[in-house]
Amino acid sequence: MAHPDNDEKVRWLSRETPETVLDPELPIIDPHHHLWRVPSPWGTYDLEDLWEDTGSGHNVEQTVFIDARSGYRQDGPEHLKPIGESAFIATVAEQSAQATGNARIGAIISHAYMKLGAVVEEVLVGHLEAGRGLFRGIRSAFDLDDARFIESFDVLARLDLTFDNFSFDYTRLPDLARLAHRYPGVTIIVNHLGGKIDPDASADEVANWRRCIDAVARCPNVVLKVGGAQQAAGDWLPPFHMHRRDQPIGSEELCERMYAYYIYAIEAFGPERCMFESNFPVDKECVSYRTLWNTFKRIATRAGLSESEKMSIFGGTAARVYRVTPLD
Repeated sequence: MAHPDNDEKVRWLSRETPETVLDPELPIIDPHHHLWRVPSPWGTYDLEDLWEDTGSGHNVEQTVFIDARSGYRQDGPEHLKPIGESAFIATVAEQSAQATGNARIGAIISHAYMKLGAVVEEVLVGHLEAGRGLFRGIRSAFDLDDARFIESFDVLARLDLTFDNFSFDYTRLPDLARLAHRYPGVTIIVNHLGGKIDPDASADEVANWRRCIDAVARCPNVVLKVGGAQQAAGDWLPPFHMHRRDQPIGSEELCERMYAYYIYAIEAFGPERCMFESNFPVDKECVSYRTLWNTFKRIATRAGLSESEKMSIFGGTAARVYRVTPLD
């Protein structure tokens, strides 16, 4: 991460006591990361930075790039500019496929303005063409009951694309459940445990989050990314953020602080509809990549997951949902 805008994060992470990698042979597909070749609110993060993290000891074989408003077209119609992201990442993915021993980008999720109505087809088809066989769907967070959104969603469904949804407001999840019931043939992916995750939340807040998780868990076409909990939500910073803690957290402590959320979500959805995710480099403000995946492995062990369940939650679900081609 030899980028000046990453210096503060690098210095903070250097204070970490390196952990021994747990279960280093377990194959992993990381279904959620971003890339920025120009500074973003989370710094610069390019393919080499991703490889530095995925190569830190865990057996991360493939990844899924998720919408980052990165590489957009600089000119042309506004609604078509996001297509530039799929083109950019498809080129990076080709580079990743040619490098032996490093994680390969196996799928692309980008963005489309989902209030275009039928016009969104031009955008989605553009993504399919620019993505060179890797584009799988979009991520968005609009009013899920809006008529124009529904018109756009009709097109997404017809094109057999996936829909990633994220909002810090987990109380929207029942609305997402209604959308899932309306479109049972569309795979809907809930990002980051459904919203803002606070280990110090009140009992009432946790109960409300559980109620919302239960609402979407009842929809068989909805899957959940169990991760992304180590990120700021607006002005709110989690207690393990680099601006609230002198030294990075270890996996045992992180597992202990967050286990109640993870086990509830895993039991609600089942491991076959869950996938651990890094959300890097956003969550890198709170934990290193090596420590984060150690945390997930501790959670899986504490939950008593079988070998087949671990294969699902660490890679199988992601491979199925995002149609990631197995490595040769």
